[in-house]
Amino acid sequence: MLLSLEPRGQQSRAMLWCSPLLAALLTLGCGSLLFIALGHDPLLTLHTLLIAPISDLYGVSELMIKTLPILLCALGLAVAYQARIWNIGAEGQLLLGALAGSALAVNVIDLQSRWALVLILLCGTLAGAAWGGLTAWLRTHFNANEILTSIMLNYIALNLLLYCVHGPLKDPAGYNFPESAMFGDASRLPLLTEDGRVHAGVYFALLALVAVWVLLQKSFVGFQIKVLGLDKRAAGFVGFREKPLIWLALLISGGLAGLAGVCEVTGPLGQLVPQVSPGYGYAAITVAFLGRLNPLGILFASLLMALLYLGGEQAQMTLNLPLAITQLFQGMMLFFLLACDVLILYRPRLAVRWGRRNTVVAPIGAH
Repeated sequence: MLLSLEPRGQQSRAMLWCSPLLAALLTLGCGSLLFIALGHDPLLTLHTLLIAPISDLYGVSELMIKTLPILLCALGLAVAYQARIWNIGAEGQLLLGALAGSALAVNVIDLQSRWALVLILLCGTLAGAAWGGLTAWLRTHFNANEILTSIMLNYIALNLLLYCVHGPLKDPAGYNFPESAMFGDASRLPLLTEDGRVHAGVYFALLALVAVWVLLQKSFVGFQIKVLGLDKRAAGFVGFREKPLIWLALLISGGLAGLAGVCEVTGPLGQLVPQVSPGYGYAAITVAFLGRLNPLGILFASLLMALLYLGGEQAQMTLNLPLAITQLFQGMMLFFLLACDVLILYRPRLAVRWGRRNTVVAPIGAH
C-alpha cells in the first residue's frame, strides 16, 4: 500500500482556512507529548503557556505590547509575500529602526517638544525602509536573491546595534552596562492606561492594519502586487513594471518593521538595549503565513504568537522550563503549517503495488 500525492486542479478553499487550525492543534499535541517526556503535567503546562498569562488585565496589556511589533512586521511581510518577494529581513529592519530612532533620541533628551517624538518615529521608520531598500537595490540591479541578502543583512544590523550600544550610544553614567541613556519624557510614547504599559503605538498598529488591507484589497497598486506574485510574465504583458513594485513592497515591509523597532525603544523599553527584540522579525514570518497573508488573519496570528512569548516567560519562571520553548513552539507551528499546506495543492491517493505496477484504489477525501 503506497501513499501518493496528486496535484489538485483547483485549490481546496476549505483546507486553505482549516490548515492553520490543524497546524495549531498538531502543535499543541506534539507539545503535550514533549511536556510528558520532560516530566511535566501537559494540562498544567499548557494552562501556564496559554491561559495564565492573560488571566488578568495586566496580562492582557502585556499581550498587546508583545503583539504590536509582531503585527507591524508581519503586515509588512504580507505585502512583500503577496508579490512573491521573500523578505526574511524584518528582524534586521526592526533593529535598524530601533538603532536610528535611539541615536536621535539620546541627542534630544533635554528637548521638551512633542515634535521630538515625531522626528524619532519618522527616523526609525525611514531607517527600516532604507534597510529594506538595500535588499530591493541588490535584487533589481544585480538579481541577487532577496532571501540570502535580507537574512545576511539581519546579522549586519545586529552587529551595528551591538557596536553602537557598546560604544557611541552607551550611557556614560550607566555603570558600563551596554545600554543607552534613558530617553526624555518628550521622546517616549504616551501610556494609554495608568496601571499598565500599553502605549500609543497600538494606534499605529491599527492604522497599519487598515492601510495594508486597503492597499491589498481595494487599490490598483495592490492588484498589481498580487498579479506580480501570481505570474511575472502576465504582469509584464499588461504593462505592470516589476522593479518599481519590488521597491515598493520592500520599502513598505522595511518601513513597518522599522516602525516596530522604534516603537519598542520609545515605548516599553525607554532606551536602546541589545535585547530590543527576542526575534520578533523571525516570528513575524510564521505569523504572516499563519494568517494567510490576510491582515485580519495576521492580527489573530500575532495575538497567538505574542501569547506564546508571554507563556514561555511564565513557564520558565514557574515550571523551570527553558525559555527556548517559545522558539520550539514557533518552529513546530511553521513546520505543521507547511505540511498541512501540501493538502491544499495536492490530493492524497492510496495505491496498491502489484509487481511493478501500481493500481490506484481511491483518492482520500474524494467527493
